[in-house]
Amino acid sequence: MDLKALYNLSYGMYIVTAKKGNQYNGQVANTVFQISSEPPIIAISINKQNLTHEYLQNEPAFTVSILAKDSPLDLIGRFGFKSGRDISKFEGIDYKLSSNGIPYLSKYALAYLEAKVTQTVDISTHTLFIANLTDAAVLTVGEPMTYAFYHEVKGGTTPLSAPTHIAKIKKEPALDSPKLDSSKYECTVCGYVYDPALGDPENGIKPGTSFEELPDNWVCPICGVEKDEFKELT
Repeated sequence: MDLKALYNLSYGMYIVTAKKGNQYNGQVANTVFQISSEPPIIAISINKQNLTHEYLQNEPAFTVSILAKDSPLDLIGRFGFKSGRDISKFEGIDYKLSSNGIPYLSKYALAYLEAKVTQTVDISTHTLFIANLTDAAVLTVGEPMTYAFYHEVKGGTTPLSAPTHIAKIKKEPALDSPKLDSSKYECTVCGYVYDPALGDPENGIKPGTSFEELPDNWVCPICGVEKDEFKELT
C-alpha cells in the first residue's frame, strides 16, 4: 500500500486554540473541515497526547485561526513543534479573544472560527471533535496556506502527532554515490530539510547558500534548534 496517495487529499493550515480556566494553548492542525451549513457544523481531529486535547476535554469549545499563505515558518514551529507544557504558546503573539474568551490570531490569520463541541468520536490515537459554529469573522483578505504549499514551497514538515504524518522511508546511498558540494541537511528534531538551492529567504539566507556557509547564529526556521542538530542527507 502506497500511503503517498494520501498526499493528494487537500488540507489547509490552522491554529486550533482551547482554554482551561485562565490558561490558553494552541496547536497547528490541518484536519479542520465543515460538515454542514445549516446549522453550521465543523470538526477537528486532535491527538490524545496533545495539551490542546486535555483542554478541550475540560472546556469543550475552541477557536480556529485560518493561516495566511505568508505565515512564517517559526509561527508554525511554535504551535506545531513545541509543547504548551514547556512554553506559553501565546507569549509575544498578536491575538484577540473570542466571545467565549478563547484566543485567536490577529496577525497572519485570514479569518477565525469559534465553535462549541457537541459530540466526540474516539479514533484510536485521535479524537474527532464535532462542534456547532458560534461565531466567525473575516480578518483580512488574502490567500490561505494549504498543506501542500507548506510542504512543497515553504519546506515545512509534519509533527509525529499529526493525523496526516507519514513516516519517511530512509534510502541507503549507493556505494559509488558522489558527495555533492551542496548537500541537503535535515533537522533531527523536527525533520525540516535545508536545501541550498532554496536557501531560507524568510531569515535572510539567499538561494545558493550551502549549509557550511550559513552563519553560526542561524537556527532551524521551524523548531529553532542550532546547526549542530542537523545531519547531512545522503
